[in-house]
Amino acid sequence: MPMAMAQNVLAPAKIPNLPALGGTESQDLSPLMERKLGEEIMRDIRRDRDYLDDGPILEYMNTFGNALVDARPGARGEAKYDYFFFVVRDPQLNAFALPGGFIAVHSALLLQAQTESELASVLGHEIGHVVQRHIARSIGQQKQDALIPLAAMILAALASRQGGDAAIGVFLGGQGLAIQRQLNFGRDAEREADRIGFQIMGEAGFDTSGMVAFFQQMQASTRNYSDLVPAWLLTHPLTSERIADIQARIREQPYKQRSDSLDFFLVRSRARVLQDQTSNGYNEAKLFFQAQILQESWQQKAAGQYGMAFLSMKQGDTVAAQSWLDKALETVNRPPPAGVLGVVRRDKAETIFAATSIEIKLAQPDNKTVLAKAVKEAEAAHLKFPLSRGIAHQYGEAMLAAGQLEEAGVYLRDQAQLYREDIEVYDILARVYSQQGKLALQHLALAESYALQGGTMSALDQLNYARKSPDASFYDQSLIDARERELQARRREEMGDKGKKDMAESRPAFKAELKSGTEAKNSSNNPFASPLDRFRQGSTGADGTLTKP
Repeated sequence: MPMAMAQNVLAPAKIPNLPALGGTESQDLSPLMERKLGEEIMRDIRRDRDYLDDGPILEYMNTFGNALVDARPGARGEAKYDYFFFVVRDPQLNAFALPGGFIAVHSALLLQAQTESELASVLGHEIGHVVQRHIARSIGQQKQDALIPLAAMILAALASRQGGDAAIGVFLGGQGLAIQRQLNFGRDAEREADRIGFQIMGEAGFDTSGMVAFFQQMQASTRNYSDLVPAWLLTHPLTSERIADIQARIREQPYKQRSDSLDFFLVRSRARVLQDQTSNGYNEAKLFFQAQILQESWQQKAAGQYGMAFLSMKQGDTVAAQSWLDKALETVNRPPPAGVLGVVRRDKAETIFAATSIEIKLAQPDNKTVLAKAVKEAEAAHLKFPLSRGIAHQYGEAMLAAGQLEEAGVYLRDQAQLYREDIEVYDILARVYSQQGKLALQHLALAESYALQGGTMSALDQLNYARKSPDASFYDQSLIDARERELQARRREEMGDKGKKDMAESRPAFKAELKSGTEAKNSSNNPFASPLDRFRQGSTGADGTLTKP
């Protein structure tokens, strides 16, 4: 699907708010259809190995991103979009917006941003694309039943930068012009997103002065890739004119200093470890953290120590991990030096530290004493941070690992009732039922998990297994019958949409192996293996373009 391009944010808080535009395009792509489309794409992105399904990172990104959204009245639109922010593993500086309020950031961009204001500039720009409905406006008179085939064509076209006869065949088939029309947001759309993003930053209390420097970093980072991008993809250039416009707008605004949260530094440490999980990647991360620990800033020092803790845990050294975590906590809790006046109260990043402490204990499955401590810590953390989904999952995981199956089952069933679309809850619940030997309930839980991921046929298969299970009660059979009718109706709807492939059986339609750089160049023999990779890489162009179709 056409994705809003990725660039930073610009434009003054004093300028009049731009209206949220709709127009006749909404007849063909309504806000509800946009959301549905984004959800279908997200189902496959979540299955990808480079989707960073990391609790602390996801919670930080969504807390941070939704604070920006809330600073802009009406940003959620008439459909009241529930924005979702996530990170994908990629070494290029970029970000993109999917239809319906799903916004992705490359891990490299998260690491490159030196302040939260710089990160806010990127997210604000992407929110601007969603607010102004650039996706719907770009599609124009395309019919809804043509959207999915169009996405496949765009994916194939973006694959052409890496070669491959199949991808080149898209152009030979005469599809280039149609795709170009879908991608051509135009510079006016970029300026709209710039202004919205700038307003969001100002209203949310962020410092806008770092925007130009970060824009220039992004521009320079993509210049080496400009010769690989087809000319018709260069529709959203980050031109010198636009950068100058940002500079002029910033000069009109008073300087606003904003302290960065400790969570920002700790999340970047996690992302650095997860960015490259090879031996070389771990060695580079270790050297970075060691240098970071030597810095005078308490936040930098704590982030380096925390990074060493997370890295040690990933390498299987839980003793070192706990030691480094204790050092990071000591740095955070250490009072400022005597005689220092006007020191801002330090935030403690308590949620991340609590989650990591539990994480380290859960990494020791054979130590029953440690697992018992994990249960107690997770219970206390869940009571203290009831809105943390990551800690909620850890509490279930801890009870399962400690063999407290009955307690885990009761807790997870309650969670499933409260959060009906939480895939992780159903997965953990299925494992609990498996250890209890409750086969029918295990397959029912898996059916819900697959259904939430878009795997309708897989969910129906699990319901069939549940029906045949020897322990299936009369109540279970009734539940299976009712759920089967719902999923079969969904299946008929999927098959009834002209030209739409079944998202459960045709996972490669959006399934992605997110590669880049040298690895991406070597993937030309399989041009359709990484569609999301084509979205992320295929639209970095001349003049430092940072675009997404």
